[in-house]
Amino acid sequence: MSGFPVFASRRVRSTPFSARIEASGLSAYTVYNHMLLPASFASLEEDCAHLKRAVQIWDVAAERQVQIKGRDARKLAVMMSARDLTKAVPGKGYYTPICMANGGMLNDPIALCIADDLFWFSIADSDMLLWAAGLAHAYQLEVEISEPDVSPLAIQGPLANQVMAEVFGEAVTALKFFAFDYFTWRGHKLMIARSGWSKQGGFEIYLHDSTLGLQLWDDIWEAGKEYDMRAGCPNLIERIEGGLLSYGNDMTREDTPLECGLEKFCQLESGHEFIGKQALLNQREAGLKKRIMGVHIHGDKIAPITKIAPCTIQGQTCGFVTSAVYSPDFDLNLGLAMLASEQAENGRQIEVEIDGQRRPAMICELPFKKGK
Repeated sequence: MSGFPVFASRRVRSTPFSARIEASGLSAYTVYNHMLLPASFASLEEDCAHLKRAVQIWDVAAERQVQIKGRDARKLAVMMSARDLTKAVPGKGYYTPICMANGGMLNDPIALCIADDLFWFSIADSDMLLWAAGLAHAYQLEVEISEPDVSPLAIQGPLANQVMAEVFGEAVTALKFFAFDYFTWRGHKLMIARSGWSKQGGFEIYLHDSTLGLQLWDDIWEAGKEYDMRAGCPNLIERIEGGLLSYGNDMTREDTPLECGLEKFCQLESGHEFIGKQALLNQREAGLKKRIMGVHIHGDKIAPITKIAPCTIQGQTCGFVTSAVYSPDFDLNLGLAMLASEQAENGRQIEVEIDGQRRPAMICELPFKKGK
């Protein structure tokens, strides 16, 4: 990391919660969807341990919404999504890869069916609004494409249910995974989903008015005091342990959903037609040339890598590690790697070059399992 500060501007925006985040021990920002996204507080290791035992409040306003509204909203949503949204029902979210015509991934959002003529795509870090607007124009669809004033706030961790019940009532804890509903807070109806970018469980609150951000934060913070709530953020250690892929790090436009292990989210056998489907069918028939795997990297603890780390077998390149970090719970350096399919075999020994040093490593299946 460079260590230089990031200055907010109209190009790199702050969030409705930034004032509280910065008063809560923030130690680093990153930039995500042209917005500030908290990246670290006490340390990666301490933040991870706390997330697993208690509850955290995350400013994830950078998780922007691409809104598709109008008579052809479902038609466009279906066209864009590798997962079939033809029968998507209001009140449910659907994880879906978004592909170009060649099968390369543009994003992997949660598609939220708000109404029959209204969809939100809760996006990863890429300009998907431009893609949606371009398709709407090219196909002359009767839709409006916009980014609404919606700023998600996540409550994550094993004690998330208790905190949310304190603020929004016990009924919120009955939400099923990836389902959402509306709950009253200070006279406002807030959309809340059972979701979040961790394996610890929790909720995402879709704040509809940025002027309410600090009050919402303060109410949740007050309720969370007895549950050891802290400010937090998506944690690199926890996501790698859980095999959660990060768009822009572990997968890019150069990768397809099949190579990233996401085939179950692509309806290739149904009559559902989407952009990139034929390319994925062709790729599956021809066989994959690369695919994502886990790796155990031996030796001393490593710091989080900031660029890809080449992998070799007997001196021959076989791929690269995309993300890696030391996991205290596993007492291992864990990494995610895009590897040549013929070499991507569980238990195979390889070498990984990190900071000019070659380290022995072992390929493994995802998600990681202790003792294996």
